[in-house]
Amino acid sequence: MTASAAQTSSRKRAGNGATQRIDADEIGLDALVGHAGYAVRRFQIWIFQDFIKTLGEVDIRPTQYSVLTVIGANPGLSQMAVANRLGIERARLVHLLDSLEQRRLVKRVKSKTDRRSHALHLTTQGETALAKFKRLAAEHERNVEAKIGRENRQRLLQILADFT
Repeated sequence: MTASAAQTSSRKRAGNGATQRIDADEIGLDALVGHAGYAVRRFQIWIFQDFIKTLGEVDIRPTQYSVLTVIGANPGLSQMAVANRLGIERARLVHLLDSLEQRRLVKRVKSKTDRRSHALHLTTQGETALAKFKRLAAEHERNVEAKIGRENRQRLLQILADFT
């Protein structure tokens, strides 16, 4: 449920059994306040929503952007290598690559060394599109910085570096 949905649909039972509307911010979180996982997940939701809004005109999701960026930086990688590096389930990556191929952003080339494998490359159209996606992603990163501050953004990246 999104934060705005929670705000409009939150109800609290009064002592007489009736419900009354309350703002989501008024609902206590108890131990969740001290859980890093809860805070990270809420921040991730905000990040994804802003990314999707900022890149909405080009219809690219965060995972698609990640895959295109890694392929662009490492032409010829196998599907397995991309899946492993980004932590994406193989079956999900195949579906994602199918959609990127249909959009003519990515092409699969049969590997010369392993007939069971494909090397991944951006198409010319994919290279042009990725340049635009990167400009929009930079705008998204400016939105993140505006939300949490430059120093906090840098510190957050340092903290999370062990997980990338």
